[in-house]
Order: sequence, then C-alpha cells, then structure tokens
Amino acid sequence: MSVLSQPRFHDESAAFAYLEAMIWADGVTCPHCGVVGGRVYKLDGVRGKPSKKNPEGAIRYGLKKCGECRKQFTAKVGTVFEDAKLPLHKMLQAVHLMMSSKKGISSHQLSRILEVQYNSAWFLSHRIREAMRSGDLSPFGSGGGVVEVDETFIGHDQTIKPKGEKKGRGYAHKHKVLSLVDRETGRQRSMVVDSLKAEDVVPILKANIAAEARVMTDEAGQYRSLGVHFADHGYTRHGAGQYVDLVDRTIHTNTIEGAFSIFKRGMKGTYQHCAKKHLHRYVAEFEFRYTHRERTGFNDAMRGEQALRGIVGKRVTYRPTTEA
Repeated sequence: MSVLSQPRFHDESAAFAYLEAMIWADGVTCPHCGVVGGRVYKLDGVRGKPSKKNPEGAIRYGLKKCGECRKQFTAKVGTVFEDAKLPLHKMLQAVHLMMSSKKGISSHQLSRILEVQYNSAWFLSHRIREAMRSGDLSPFGSGGGVVEVDETFIGHDQTIKPKGEKKGRGYAHKHKVLSLVDRETGRQRSMVVDSLKAEDVVPILKANIAAEARVMTDEAGQYRSLGVHFADHGYTRHGAGQYVDLVDRTIHTNTIEGAFSIFKRGMKGTYQHCAKKHLHRYVAEFEFRYTHRERTGFNDAMRGEQALRGIVGKRVTYRPTTEA
C-alpha cells in the first residue's frame, strides 16, 4: 500500500485530525487567547457562505470555539497554512512530496499532481519552506566536535551585474551561500551572504560555532585566522588537488561538499532559476532535508512530521512573497 493512500491525504476530516494531534500534543491551544487545555467546543456541520461551486456553503472542517475568549478557530490558525484556500489534505500531500524528494519538487510538478493552479502550488511550496526554517541558534561543535565550513555560488545576482551584461569567468556575479556541517550530529546550517570577506565571514562563524570546536575548511583566504578563534583549524589545499590531509585524515571538507552536491543538483536540475529574494527559503529546504536524513534517524514520514511541527507561529502572505 502506498503512503499516499493513507486517509489524511484524501479525507479532509482525517487531515484535520492528523494535524490537530501533531500540533496540539499537549492539549488544544487557542491561537487567539493562548489558553492551553481550556474549554473548547467542537462545531460540527457548520458551513461557509454559499457560492457557485458550493450553493449550500462548504463544510468548515475542524472548526472549534474557545470557551474562554469565545472566538472560533481551526488548527490552521496561527500557522503557515492560515487562510489557505486549498484543502488541508492536498497541503499534506505537498508536504510529503517535498519531504520525500531529495532534490526538491518543482511547483509545476506539484500543480500537476495536486491538480491546482500553478500560482497556488508555488505559494504553497513557499509556505512549506518557511515551516522548514528552524531558527535554531545553538552553536555547532559543542564539546570539541568537528565543524566543516565552506561556501558555494549559485545563480546570477543582478544587483551586481544586470541581466544581459557580460558575466566574466569569476564568481562575483553569483549568489553566495555560506554553510556549516557538524560532523557529530550531522546537522547543516546555511545562510545567504553578501560578502565572503574575512571581516564579514568570521563574525558569522563565531556566532554559530562553539569556541572549543575543531573547524575544517579549504585554503580560502577568509578562513586563515580561524585558529585564533577556535580550538583548532585544519584545512586542505584543494587548489593543489589535496582533499584529505595526508597526516591527519580527519582534516577534510568532504561532508559539506557532499551536501553542496545535492543542493546544486536540485537548484540546477529541479528549480533551475531562483531570485535572491527567495534563495534563503530554498537554502532552508535543502538544509532541512539534509539535517533530517536517514543517517540522522529520519525517514520520509518522520521528516514530514518534523516539518509540520515547524508550521506554528509562522506566516507567509502572498504579496510580500511576490514583492519582497
């Protein structure tokens, strides 16, 4: 039996029951007054306003009323799914498809699978990416662990070189992504940066890596002073064809290079184009899937559950998404 044959992916009532169990594990929380486990009433059979598509009005699944503040709500209120017009069961299908696609799934493909308009699929995918942004600020390498640091370049930054202008052979015109991988935990953390100069990169690394960590990089100039700020700094000379230190075999950046290979193949092969204003969400998507991969104990279903836990307290509205 296929995973997508489960009731929550086809039945709206089952979809709400699944979402409620996921985000209200400690008791129903009213998103309006914040009361947890208070008096809550189920409102069954309530319909929305009549329309041409639904002359009797669409059934409002999962509707509840808070006995404290007297306001109505569903499990979608206060999450990235709030005010979404798509059925919840289709949005759960989209979450599963994005979590189980190692190199991502395009909005055009989502549009065809879910049988919705392209702009609806595009906006939904951005909602899900927002849920995948963890906001975790705990430092990598605590306890003396190894942290690999590297940067990659993607796309074309038109603020540096406008479209149509000769790009040249360097990387100045590309978007810059700085990334860290903690070897002990398998976690990845990435950020879009405007500059890779030492004065810009070092403060970022000091804020995200514990002082007792061993840091591994390549021979890039912006990393030369890291030995002053961390317990140890090892580097390999990629320009000379060296990818693992001949004496200390723990000195390499092969782990983060592997993470970048998945990111680059997904961005080039699946998404193909990405404006800088959206790049941070795509970076968060690949970071989330890499951090919650099988090696760290997650399968597709568990990865989807983890993503759904991140929908609370986040909102993405259509206009800022298109005009940011």
